[in-house]
Amino acid sequence: MAKAAFLGLGVMGYPMAGHLAAAGHEVTVYNRTSEKAEAWAQEHKGKSARTPADAARGADFVFACVGDDPDVRAVATGDHGAFGAMKVGAIYVDHTTASAELARELYETAEKAGIAFIDGPVSGGQAGAENGALTVMCGGDAEPFGKAKPLMDSYGRAVTLIGEAGSGQLCKMVNQICIAGLLQALSEALNFGSKAGLDMETVLEVISKGAAQSWQMENRGSTMVDGKFDFGFAVDWMRKDLRICIAEAERNGARLPATAMVDQLYKNVQQDGGGRWDTSALIHLLQK
Repeated sequence: MAKAAFLGLGVMGYPMAGHLAAAGHEVTVYNRTSEKAEAWAQEHKGKSARTPADAARGADFVFACVGDDPDVRAVATGDHGAFGAMKVGAIYVDHTTASAELARELYETAEKAGIAFIDGPVSGGQAGAENGALTVMCGGDAEPFGKAKPLMDSYGRAVTLIGEAGSGQLCKMVNQICIAGLLQALSEALNFGSKAGLDMETVLEVISKGAAQSWQMENRGSTMVDGKFDFGFAVDWMRKDLRICIAEAERNGARLPATAMVDQLYKNVQQDGGGRWDTSALIHLLQK
């Protein structure tokens, strides 16, 4: 069993750290709101720390799941950041969905400090984190990945090394681009069927058995028809992810016309007060 730290106890990090503890690892957690870290420590019989450095000191593995690029930098290399306290040979795994550019930067910074860095964004949402069934897409070197994978397996059903540093983040961008376009198409299709007077529960039952089937249809189709969006991955988070995708596309020359359009549609959802609604709320704009 390993000595591990987990930085960031949001809707994803809290259960992910819990799975590490349940697997028998010695886990120390840090959260910007210290009360949440203390509550986790009490629930999971672990330890809490006041700073990322305090949590990381002496750990074999440090995991993080925070908000955006500035948050990643803050917990890794900011004042009282984890990198400054990690021992030589330790491994840092960042599960935040952030930019590939930052992942490459932190990989180089870590290498100079004698530690390893893996970018490992996740997919599967809050339910996946709670059920230990996340998809983890990793970028970095094979040796530290091989050491960290058994720990990530405690909360991931598919933990894969995609390629060099930044590759995990790029893979997550591919994932989010797929989801954005799929949800807009699903929204249009479901709204079309409703306007045509079809029994949409029957329609969903039928088409989910054919080529149109998707996770989003299976898990969000009925709630989209009913206009229920109070669960799942928030629009605010998706816009952050799409911003990262669009910025990377500007760097590599890829064209993302549909993604850019969906990003603006999500902006309209935010303006309607739906920033915390589930990403399936795209249909709201058609139901108005």
